Amino acid sequence: MGKVTGFKEFERKTAPYRDVTERLKDYGEIYTAHDEAQLNTQGARCMDCGIPFCQSNDGCPVDNLIPEWNDLVYNNRWQDANERLHSTNNFPEFTGRVCPAPCEGACVLGVIEPAVTIKNIECAIVDRAFDEGWITAKKSASRSGKKVAIVGSGPAGLAAAEQLNEAGHDVTVYERADRIGGLLMYGIPNMKLEKAVIDRRVDLMREAGIQFEVNADVGNNVDVKEVMTNNDALLLATGATTPRDLAVEGRDLNGVHFAMEYLTANTKSLLDSNLADGNYISAKDKNVVVIGGGDTGTDCIGTALRHGCKSVVNFELMPTPPAERAENNPWPAWPHIYRVDYGHAEAEKVQGEDPRTYCKLSKNFSDDGNGNVKSVTSVEVEWEADEETGRWNMKEIAGSEKVWPADLVLLAMGFLGPEHYISEALGVDTDDRSNYKAEYGNYATSVKGVFTAGDCRRGQSLVVWGINEGRGAAEVIDGYLKS
Repeated sequence: MGKVTGFKEFERKTAPYRDVTERLKDYGEIYTAHDEAQLNTQGARCMDCGIPFCQSNDGCPVDNLIPEWNDLVYNNRWQDANERLHSTNNFPEFTGRVCPAPCEGACVLGVIEPAVTIKNIECAIVDRAFDEGWITAKKSASRSGKKVAIVGSGPAGLAAAEQLNEAGHDVTVYERADRIGGLLMYGIPNMKLEKAVIDRRVDLMREAGIQFEVNADVGNNVDVKEVMTNNDALLLATGATTPRDLAVEGRDLNGVHFAMEYLTANTKSLLDSNLADGNYISAKDKNVVVIGGGDTGTDCIGTALRHGCKSVVNFELMPTPPAERAENNPWPAWPHIYRVDYGHAEAEKVQGEDPRTYCKLSKNFSDDGNGNVKSVTSVEVEWEADEETGRWNMKEIAGSEKVWPADLVLLAMGFLGPEHYISEALGVDTDDRSNYKAEYGNYATSVKGVFTAGDCRRGQSLVVWGINEGRGAAEVIDGYLKS
């Protein structure tokens, strides 16, 4: 695959982001235009490794044929590369932008050298395919007469919808928000995923025959029993939308918000009026504290900076990750190492330092006397391994308290599971983590004809895992409808 000696001749070179100073002025995507000549060279680095771990369980959840389309790009066969890419992944334009690329963590070349730039190549293939008109609506040649309802239009719901429609079933997707996309639309800001990228794919799905219902909150303004009656199968792909809260003194003060509340309002206002309607939580001239890291924490940082915040700091409960893989984190597992994401780089440019501070536990929020938050008190913690169990325990460090000015606090601590008004109405069993109970690969719930996939089944996860489960659930539902 690629050039036989390419991995020895060429160094890894990732596609750069737009200049920090420029991109902070807008909400446009942070990515620069694809350099096809550079991508040819990067494709050449793909080794003839024998066993491509990039496609393994530790690599790509949708089993992308990565070495094949790397080789096709190296040989300038872009249309063939697009066909290979879409044979396993319904939405490479989403994963090519927002996936953390576990495939690169599992790349065999990564054992001795920096991995192949798989994510850059994937994104370039699909973007060129759209530009060239190679991607068209996937219409079915015949219809089965069977109807499927899908609740939730995130990556799992959309992937299942496309697969089931292509199999000939009549599919209706219900979305409680005013736009299709779920997490993709309102959970990920424009800087990482322009909403026109979602819309162009949804438009093709509509053209293929899929029905979409927005402002349709099944279990509230849409009767779930009626949906069951009018369809032959029901797929719950509602996501894990119950955020983890922080039960400390002052939690109810004005100015303390869940991260998704902040990000969703900003994106909706941006799309509705370019923020002119003021229907968002502004960070302008405010001291912002983001509690919790990961992608959501980074997105909060990037959004606050674009609002023109006075300062932004990010509390991380865990220790600073190592620069290189630790001994207990061997290849091909995902490398838990120190990374600088787009929001961190932007904050460093504006403030002169990385906004993250590690081993910080938030103790309380203080009141300005008018019901508004004015500061956060933190304490440093240390982590110790239990000699018998090996589990890590957290211990507060006496005398390490610190007060941080805060006019806006954003809680980005992950999610506990799905909301349950649909599952309760249907009588669907849940597991010990409150997710809808169904086996991976089976996807059938405790209620006949009701299936589930994505974050609401597996817990908070990646977009690519949502696509994996949506495709898998569609295959199971197709078999159920034909039985």
